[in-house]
Amino acid sequence: MTVLIRQLHKHFVGEVTGVDVRKPLTKQEAADIEAGMDKYAVLVFHGQDITDDQQMAFALNFGEREESRGGTVAKKEDYRLSAGLNDVSNLGKDGKPLPKDHRTHLFNLGNSLWHSDSSFRPIPAKFSLLSARVVNPKGGNTEFADMRAAYDALDGDTKAEIGDMICEHSLMYSRGSLGFLDYTDEEKQMFKPVLQRLVRTHPVHGRKSLYLSSHAGAIRGMSMPEGRLLLRDLNEHATRPEFVYVHKWTVHDLVMWDNRQTMHRVRRYDQSQPRDMRRATVAGTQPTVAQEAAE
Repeated sequence: MTVLIRQLHKHFVGEVTGVDVRKPLTKQEAADIEAGMDKYAVLVFHGQDITDDQQMAFALNFGEREESRGGTVAKKEDYRLSAGLNDVSNLGKDGKPLPKDHRTHLFNLGNSLWHSDSSFRPIPAKFSLLSARVVNPKGGNTEFADMRAAYDALDGDTKAEIGDMICEHSLMYSRGSLGFLDYTDEEKQMFKPVLQRLVRTHPVHGRKSLYLSSHAGAIRGMSMPEGRLLLRDLNEHATRPEFVYVHKWTVHDLVMWDNRQTMHRVRRYDQSQPRDMRRATVAGTQPTVAQEAAE
């Protein structure tokens, strides 16, 4: 089949037709989808009733699977999924919504903050692919921000000022901003800050983009208050309505995004009702900056 992509937003986001992701892709189909990701940064596939294994097989057309360890406080024996997918639902192993005071639930509320997946890793993620298995009846939209368009809209002085800046990213920054401060010694070591560039250049088309995330809590060479104020200003700029696409989920939607070019967040929803969302994550291939100084 021919891959067709229709643009949904002034700056980015494409709706894909002509693809059944349950079936192996041809080389041309995989190349067309990857080219669509480079151009649109977010791709929406409707009506994809897939299994976990099919979702992972589709993701592996675009790179290696990212190791999931280090992105959650959930214990391995409590994992609900087994095919290598990230569980971004509100469900426990029993399939029921987690209690409101459950530690994993409280930690996962950080997904409601603007972020880029795995920016807290030395080598951050390339693509994320999120499959909607059960959609919450109220709320739960996912918003995406085009960080290329946001960078383009900055004035020249700001571009010059931030061009070489290096940020520290950690899950402890993002969760700490919501008051989640309770970590074991092992988690503190696992969530140790890593270094990321504040401005990234895409390896294919060469466009620059802001690389922001709620995980970013400091800028090298700046005081903590000064750095956080700059990050807050840039986040407010980058998430203005003209740069944002709102995805209203329907069951069996599959949405794929490029973490190097976008930020996203989930909106609040009724946590007493099940929301089953499963993410395959394609690993990045190199750090944005050398990590030695982070030790």
